[in-house]
Amino acid sequence: MELNQYGGNIVIVDDTPENLTVLRQILTEQGYRVRPALNGESALKTIHADLPDLILLDIVMPGMDGFKVCAKLKADKTTRDIPVIFISALNDAENKVRAFSEGGVDYISKPFNSKEALARVKTHLALRSLVNNLEKNNIELQKALKEVKQLQGLLPICSSCKKIRDDKGYWNILESYIETYSEASFSHSLCPDCSEALYGDQDWYIKKKKKE
Repeated sequence: MELNQYGGNIVIVDDTPENLTVLRQILTEQGYRVRPALNGESALKTIHADLPDLILLDIVMPGMDGFKVCAKLKADKTTRDIPVIFISALNDAENKVRAFSEGGVDYISKPFNSKEALARVKTHLALRSLVNNLEKNNIELQKALKEVKQLQGLLPICSSCKKIRDDKGYWNILESYIETYSEASFSHSLCPDCSEALYGDQDWYIKKKKKE
């Protein structure tokens, strides 16, 4: 079957083999690639060996429970963004609140409805795919803007009029070229040397204004 469009690598963590079998069958029939783990320690090894798109995590397990597994995943920068859906028979509000506080994105109560579970899985995989695409597009956009706004390499400049030739062969006024290919803008004034060369000594005018 064709792999689901939003990602197909899912890790299921549950200490009950029957639960793993049922979930694995449901998900593989939809084209997902499923990897089971019977406890927290093996789950962490499996996850780090091949980062999944989604994790289905039981809470009550011998040794390291689901809360501790999720906490370790969220504390690691390589796994903290992987969505975790808790699947548990613990239906009280306290455990549900803790599941979300540990970093879970959803909570499915056992016994679960297969259609509901599939819908939640598909939703969170779609959200994960959307976030990844947005991050990728943002990185590419920032890179493109940096390249557009940064002057690079040698610039052919006329030794007489100081115009710059662009990559299309057109000669541009220096100010126009810099404003187009950088983040700089210009304000115009005269330096003292040019002011004196163009208008002569202005001290008499300043003294006159002070007397007035």
